[in-house]
Amino acid sequence: MRKKNKPERKKQVTSRSRIVTWLLRAGGALVTVGLLALMLLIVQDQLAGEMKAVAEPPRTLVPQDSPLKHLSIDSLETTLTGWYLSSQAAKLDARPSTSSESVSFRVNRGEPARQVVERLHNLGLVQDTKLFELYLRYYGLSSKIEAGNFTLRRNMTIPELARALQHGEVQQVSVTIKEGWRMEETAASFAKEANIDRQDFLNVAAHPQLLPPDLRTRYAFLQTLSGQSTLEGYLFPETYKVAVGSKPLAVIKRMLATFDARVTPQMRMAVAQRRRSLHDAIIIASIVEREAQRADERPLIASVYWNRVDGFCPETGGYLQADPTVQYAKGKPGDWWWKPPSIEAYSSVQSPYNTYLHPGLPPGPICSPGLSAIVAAIQPAATQYCFFVARGDGGHVFAVTLAEQQKNIQLYQGK
Repeated sequence: MRKKNKPERKKQVTSRSRIVTWLLRAGGALVTVGLLALMLLIVQDQLAGEMKAVAEPPRTLVPQDSPLKHLSIDSLETTLTGWYLSSQAAKLDARPSTSSESVSFRVNRGEPARQVVERLHNLGLVQDTKLFELYLRYYGLSSKIEAGNFTLRRNMTIPELARALQHGEVQQVSVTIKEGWRMEETAASFAKEANIDRQDFLNVAAHPQLLPPDLRTRYAFLQTLSGQSTLEGYLFPETYKVAVGSKPLAVIKRMLATFDARVTPQMRMAVAQRRRSLHDAIIIASIVEREAQRADERPLIASVYWNRVDGFCPETGGYLQADPTVQYAKGKPGDWWWKPPSIEAYSSVQSPYNTYLHPGLPPGPICSPGLSAIVAAIQPAATQYCFFVARGDGGHVFAVTLAEQQKNIQLYQGK
């Protein structure tokens, strides 16, 4: 019987040995984890003291979730980076040069931090590119480098450079948008003078329905535009000081705000009292802007077009017959204001803007009218004029009947 029990005893001894071995290994693992945790706590305490020696940027530049506030086993890499930076405090505060000479430096839009640092190194402003990159990454400043122009110095330390790169000197230029320009000419001027994307500008100007909802709510005149309307006529002509490379939407917002400020509530009330819409008034103003060279004639020219629109000129059949609208319709890049070989050529231009073929007002304004033309369209002179013809000296002769107009044409144009 004893011989039969020997295998069972061997099994019991083997099982106990395995349990003991497992417990010893588990205990060893726990001890290892405990030692690692203890080491991390020691590192954290030591780092908290030593990091005071690191030249860090102002508190406004350090994110609220700074790695110093969240040290843990999971942030070991960040902790070691901070520890390394503390050990490199002397290099961080070292000045690459004794010269305080100014150096002009530009950061391009979308340029990665690594490329910026490399260019600084090529200029002799940074000696250790890896150390600078670590510094930027540790404090979360890599993504906060601004595009723009900077005036740096050759003796700036790494923290001073990092701080300076957060505040670019944005170059500003003055761009004058002339009265009577169409929006393509306006876009071209901003592109040439301020490096603003011309096509993006035109895309925004051509689709006012895509403007931010808060902007369309803010300006009542935008709410009256139809789905086919553009911002032609509402990009107020003025001299604008803009940052080079500005977003087209930002510039257009300023132009709309200027229009809203210049076309006062009193002016809009005057339009309403005449039972007209502001949009129609801006259409007439844009035609007057292109027709009139003299400010004193603008109210007279406006009265001619309103008389035709209101049906007071039966001999015109309700047609405006405004040359600038056809020139606008036929305009193309390089020749935005078409010059016809003869008046008969107008009949060949198939467009809703051709006011020789379509009665009433064209679909929208044809240019950006200035304040004088807008005032003339809102408060035209009280006349019975239905016609006018250029005298050749910048002025016009006005007539009530077609017979008078034909005599004036013969007298001043000889045909």
